[in-house]
Amino acid sequence: MAQRMLNTARLALIATVVLNLAPDRLHSQAAQGQTPPPGAGRGGRGRGSAIPDPNVNQFRTIDGVKYVEGEAQVPNSQPNPYREVPNWPQLPAGRKLGAISAIAAGADGNIWVADRCTTGIASCGDSDLAPIFEFDASGKMLKNFGAGLFVYPHGMWVDKEGNVWVTDARGANGKGQQVIKFSPDGKILMRLGKAGVAGLAHDTFNGPCAVVTAQNGDIFVADGHENAVSRIMKFSKDGTYITEFGKKGTGPGEFDTPHALAMDSQGRLFVADRANSRLQIFAQDGKLLEIWRQFGRASGLYIDANDVLYSADSESNPPRNPGFKRGIRIGSVKDGKVRAFIPYTDAEHMDYNGTRGVEGVTADAAGNVYGGEVAEADLKKYVKQ
Repeated sequence: MAQRMLNTARLALIATVVLNLAPDRLHSQAAQGQTPPPGAGRGGRGRGSAIPDPNVNQFRTIDGVKYVEGEAQVPNSQPNPYREVPNWPQLPAGRKLGAISAIAAGADGNIWVADRCTTGIASCGDSDLAPIFEFDASGKMLKNFGAGLFVYPHGMWVDKEGNVWVTDARGANGKGQQVIKFSPDGKILMRLGKAGVAGLAHDTFNGPCAVVTAQNGDIFVADGHENAVSRIMKFSKDGTYITEFGKKGTGPGEFDTPHALAMDSQGRLFVADRANSRLQIFAQDGKLLEIWRQFGRASGLYIDANDVLYSADSESNPPRNPGFKRGIRIGSVKDGKVRAFIPYTDAEHMDYNGTRGVEGVTADAAGNVYGGEVAEADLKKYVKQ
């Protein structure tokens, strides 16, 4: 009897140790980039933990970085409270849009776009068309400028003074591989990078994807469009290089095509780490704060004045990002919860391996959503039903 009691006590001790080590094992798996088993770590959080609130995301902290642990709702299941506005915008007679990933909203509610002049590979490099447009909310064109300046307009940002920033992600014939800042009237105010020169120095880019400015005027550029480069570069408001962070890879703080940038009211920098199917959130000094996967394989990002996050997913399919579909996910940066989903509806190209549907996204103060499409060379406007 005594031996049986001793054996029972030993088994209980072993079980307790295993249960206590399980969360640490999950931490170790995530920190090493491994995927825990389905459902692992989505319930309790160790001894004495309460049942998690099903209405909010659950987070797990590993080495000071917050990871989203789970969603209350499965991906793609959120409601779609929007409808598409047909025939938006109106273009001059004979002008057709090229591919569009560069789109941004001004403080006045007007929408800025930079297209690629044609839908072909040549883009604006061999075109005399002006790629930068300003539209009002009704779709009326107000301005059009920028002819002869770009090869491959890719990202766009409108700062608090109304200045328009555009990234050019390719180079040819002495153009491209730059970030150009314009006044609202189209005057060039600043150039970052060397025209037509790809490089990894402090004054060159190799595929600048996106740009955003902080409240103090500091400039952040996501560099590395589908190539061996992946970094975030930081400049002062006058264009002086400050620092950079990140490299090509899959680990925390590394990137595989940092395709879009956005900044919330706290000054946190959101990076669409597209080929890694995640968002990474940084302090402005480059410290990694959080990693989110619930907003899909983001190609485009926008955060409005109310900290509503709009994430355009133009690439998710079963091989690339299992469980997620293409579309625009809308939620809050305050709790990380996705609350609405505007789905991509072209059944013929649903599982296509290239980009399809909205790639660049923005919104106005009324909550209307605007999307630029690359493959379809089109602009979309969505309003609440």
